[in-house]
Amino acid sequence: MGSSPTASRSSSNNCIRQPNASGQASQADDHGNTTMTVGEDQMSAEEVEAPQEGMGAVKATVEDRDDDGYRPPLPPRPNLSKTPERPTTPGGLNTSHRRPSLLSKPTTAVSSIDIQTLSFPDGSRGTFSTPASRSVSESAALDTPGSMTPKGKHSQNGSEGDDTTSLMSYAPTMKGTGDLASLLNDDINAQSPAWRLLSSKADTVNPFEAIDYENTSLLNFENEFNEIAPVDSKGGNEEELLTQFKAKYKHYLCLSSAGKPIYSRHGDQNLINGYIGIIQTLISFYEGSKDPLHGFTAGGTRFVIFIAGPLYFVAISRLGESDAQLRSQLEALYMQILSTLTLPTLTHLFSNRPNTDLRRPLEGTETLLSSLADTFTKGSPSALLSALECLKLRKSQRYVINNTLLKARTEKLLYGLIVAGGRLVSVVRPKRHSLHPSDLQLIFNMLFEAGGVKAGGGENWIPLCLPGFNNRGYLYMYVSFLSAYDDGQDGEERPSTPGSSAREDEIAVLLISAEKESFYELKQMRDDVVSQLEKNGSMDIIKAAVRQGRPSTADIVPGTQLRHFLYKSRANVQYTMPSFNPYFNGLLPQRRLMNLYNNLHAQIHAKHSHLKVLHSVSRDSVSLAWSTPLFEFYCVAGPNASRASIAHGANKVIQWVKREEERVFIIGGAVF
Repeated sequence: MGSSPTASRSSSNNCIRQPNASGQASQADDHGNTTMTVGEDQMSAEEVEAPQEGMGAVKATVEDRDDDGYRPPLPPRPNLSKTPERPTTPGGLNTSHRRPSLLSKPTTAVSSIDIQTLSFPDGSRGTFSTPASRSVSESAALDTPGSMTPKGKHSQNGSEGDDTTSLMSYAPTMKGTGDLASLLNDDINAQSPAWRLLSSKADTVNPFEAIDYENTSLLNFENEFNEIAPVDSKGGNEEELLTQFKAKYKHYLCLSSAGKPIYSRHGDQNLINGYIGIIQTLISFYEGSKDPLHGFTAGGTRFVIFIAGPLYFVAISRLGESDAQLRSQLEALYMQILSTLTLPTLTHLFSNRPNTDLRRPLEGTETLLSSLADTFTKGSPSALLSALECLKLRKSQRYVINNTLLKARTEKLLYGLIVAGGRLVSVVRPKRHSLHPSDLQLIFNMLFEAGGVKAGGGENWIPLCLPGFNNRGYLYMYVSFLSAYDDGQDGEERPSTPGSSAREDEIAVLLISAEKESFYELKQMRDDVVSQLEKNGSMDIIKAAVRQGRPSTADIVPGTQLRHFLYKSRANVQYTMPSFNPYFNGLLPQRRLMNLYNNLHAQIHAKHSHLKVLHSVSRDSVSLAWSTPLFEFYCVAGPNASRASIAHGANKVIQWVKREEERVFIIGGAVF
């Protein structure tokens, strides 16, 4: 007899066999493939009555033998399912034994379920559907009593280093009445030419390419950064402004412990006063009960609170970020305030007058706070990974640039940096001191996002507190900008991509000193560095690298199904990524991509989770997170990419990073 059709579905390393109501069974092999086999068709009545093979001949009684009508018993009927098929001879007939056709046909349930896999420290592993994209069939199955039963199995291989050492799966134990999304008839192999053409193009579907009319979470994200007009003196437009205020996906608020408003990303003081009062009351109530309020959810909006001395910071988000991610963003806003005032000044102001209005000391810095907040709202890989991105250069070329900085160094120099296109090119620093990524984030925000420094043009001398280095005093930063394009190059020839700005075209020389009167010495050092870089050709190399931009995933791994990735080197606190183009071209696609990375990052860094590998499947993308002591890796592919193809692409990217490590990362830098 021929075997019945089989339906396979990916699972885990554990072997699971459970019968269903019709006697079917499912089994997972060691390679993580679960095979669900439909039971064999019932044999005919003659086959059931026939004797078994071997020695099971029919026994005749003595009376039958003495009877004149005695006939010898028939030979045992062979079991056709175990009889090997005879080879055909030339000119012979190949008569295949077929069973009678049955009325019932094998069926297979097909449901669109988003599966995620989790590994736990005790050796267990779980696969579960994501709540965000739960299918209709899954909901029906889970609502049916006894339809799904959690099963926990231990790994059979016993390898402690395996990334998939445990499993928790949901296996069907009863035949559900409403969990079949579709039935496949016996014409499963009969595919039309149109279907075959569509199947050949399945792997080329990109993430978020399908239009999901049900998903309206980011429908008006393009209007997120439109400014809200101030409330007029008569308050006639307040209702309209409140509607615009509530339509924003993200808000950042800062207030004092006395309830004085300090900063709001959207809306003026007259518009937010009511909200400030409510928030201050909630925080004070929980503080009085010695149970500080860290966050709460209202509808689909998450409120996260960060308290820093006399200041209260609140993030209000509908973008699905975790509490830890929102809290780190609030800490960055606090660091931005400290970079202007320093911690002793801030403490002194509120110790003398708890109801101090901090808006006057911070006057003029609202642009810095807003640009930093907008960076978080758009989605920042640097903020997510707490790491820096470097400009890709050859090791020998970076070595020449480092030596140029060291030779031109003055005695009053503390740090020297060259930044191009928002990426670090070279850094010169003391042997036992290094700049914290949060400090560099503040510097990059001031130089490339806010625009106030570049608007001044020429040279800038800026007093600045770097809280990660020393939050009690000021350093002094000399800044000079150069264009990445030749003066004679036409502006129309410059590449323009959505999301890119003048930041991508600028080269900045930053020289930091602890001496307030060191402006002229640092200016002379800047002139010497630029002159030497132009002589040895390094400046042209930097400009060419900026104009070239980031490579695409296809340039890094030809033929890969990966569309984007993030790779963070833990030891160097740096990351690398390909270009957003052409798959994530624009503000909205990049925000959706960062939402995906935020979810992966939150799950793999959850407080009680020790995940190594996380594979996530949703309706519009397939993604992978991989965390080791050496690196963190996140990647995304189209919804039809298989787990094998995305794992293969991830391994290829890891190999590429290892080969190019001294090009994409600054290892050591120039030290004096």
